[in-house]
Amino acid sequence: MLLNVLISGNTIPVNVPDIMLTEAQEFFKKMDKDMDKGWQMSRSWVDNLNAEQRCQVVADKILTAIETENKQLMVMMSAYILYKVPGSTAIKISEDGDINETEIIVGGLN
Repeated sequence: MLLNVLISGNTIPVNVPDIMLTEAQEFFKKMDKDMDKGWQMSRSWVDNLNAEQRCQVVADKILTAIETENKQLMVMMSAYILYKVPGSTAIKISEDGDINETEIIVGGLN
């Protein structure tokens, strides 16, 4: 599967092996359990993250993976987004540092 990461006018295609979506489910459940405790979303604390907010948190981890050139982390976090939001094709990561502005794109790119 493919997830396009859109940032600063660039598109980074991330190929995620289909099998990863099933093999990594225990890891994804652990991630969800960690996020069940709440998360700092830019300036606000959110106690109960919904699926979109969880993907925004994960997109922030993708940004870190890009900055540190950690391809494995980028693929794993992209897999989480594809798992959490079936049909997602891209994630547009906010350029201004506001995690709440990150957008999940389902279907075609706008």
